[in-house]
Amino acid sequence: MPSAREMRLRIRSVDNIAQVTRALQAISASRVRKAIQAVTATRPYAARAWAVLLHLSTQPARGNIHPLLTERLEVRDKLVILVTGDRGLAGAYNTNVVRFTLERFKFSDVPVRYIVVGRKGRDMMARRRASILAEFSRLPAEPTFSDVSAIGRLAVGEFLEGRTDQVYLVYTDYISLLRQVPTMKKLLPLELDEGAETVMEFEPRRTGPAQAYIYEPGETELIDQVVPRFTALQLYQAVLESLASEHAARMVAMQNATQNAHDLSSALRLDYNKARQQGITNEMLDIVGGVEALG
Repeated sequence: MPSAREMRLRIRSVDNIAQVTRALQAISASRVRKAIQAVTATRPYAARAWAVLLHLSTQPARGNIHPLLTERLEVRDKLVILVTGDRGLAGAYNTNVVRFTLERFKFSDVPVRYIVVGRKGRDMMARRRASILAEFSRLPAEPTFSDVSAIGRLAVGEFLEGRTDQVYLVYTDYISLLRQVPTMKKLLPLELDEGAETVMEFEPRRTGPAQAYIYEPGETELIDQVVPRFTALQLYQAVLESLASEHAARMVAMQNATQNAHDLSSALRLDYNKARQQGITNEMLDIVGGVEALG
């Protein structure tokens, strides 16, 4: 059985760990709120851009109005943007999204390359010998649109130059503090279909014939600006959703770790008190025995 000194040191160590996990829980709770606010702030712009694209898609046939909307006849290469975290201590957050990605593309009949966002995802994909095109890590705690624009430019460049035929985006969708779901969407070519997964649910649906608009300076010039920006915006929202999911997962994991540390500390204190009481009892019995022997 451990000595009283060893048990005191172990109790002190567990209490120190509980202080650290409690601090990490408070930090993650603050960052979750900020990440959710950032996601909400991008929705009005995304809804307007999506409405413009849907309206342009209902106009009379004009051919392929933008290369990013053109479906390739033959798919010879796929590019996957995988969004993970830079740090651990977030439960199964990083493992779940990487496992989800590998399962989705395990039976792909064409080569699959990856753009990995986050150090944890890079390490796990490298251990599995995946083909990594690029890696982006150490994003700011509160990333801006310009912070992730380089990722979008790389994916768009690969698609426009014909080195890849489909681009997919895999990230973790924030549902609630207790639920985060790995999600995949097709990023390129952009699908202008009201029934597709990429439809913005917060954009009100309208029935009846499409309304007529006159665009200035013109439909072609407008869509040349809207399509790349909307593609980058989807990536930006995915990064924000993943950050919110990561902080939520870390907050819950640290909350559980803090509670477990408190439970372990209570159990250790109980054992320590029992051992201490047993030692006092033995000493008293020795004294009584010695007195009786002298008498």
